[in-house]
Amino acid sequence: MGLVAWIALCFIAAAVGGQGSVGAAHFYVQLNQPAWAPPPEVFAPVWTILYLLMGVAAWRVWSLHGFRQGGARIALSLFIVQLAANALWSWLYFAWRMGAASFVWILVLWVLILATLLAFRRHSRAAAVLLAPYLLWVTFAAALAYVTWRMNPVLLGG
Repeated sequence: MGLVAWIALCFIAAAVGGQGSVGAAHFYVQLNQPAWAPPPEVFAPVWTILYLLMGVAAWRVWSLHGFRQGGARIALSLFIVQLAANALWSWLYFAWRMGAASFVWILVLWVLILATLLAFRRHSRAAAVLLAPYLLWVTFAAALAYVTWRMNPVLLGG
């Protein structure tokens, strides 16, 4: 049940972020983009896999230590905070079209993911490894967000 709960929490965050990006595919193709930008249909499967990996990583730490140990409590709290930050990013970028704010926010998210990964590593190397693709994808997404913001000052609030 714990595994299902952690995965469900991740997909609830995905749904909250998804509400902010309802028109994302249409908006995304309107943007001037670098040649290395993926097509919009890539994002849903990638994020689905990442949310699944995130849920398994959190479950792994929780199943080993629960919330009892101070370190695991901190690690799992960081996980929940970064999950909320992730959901907010879609609103900033897609719904509210705030290019500068969304770029700053994705940098905050990146730091939170790294902190979570390092905190998870203290409890489970496997959990840290499961978060690594997420950190890499958000690194890529940050670069893409910055470039598209700079290439689209009118659409993304110059």
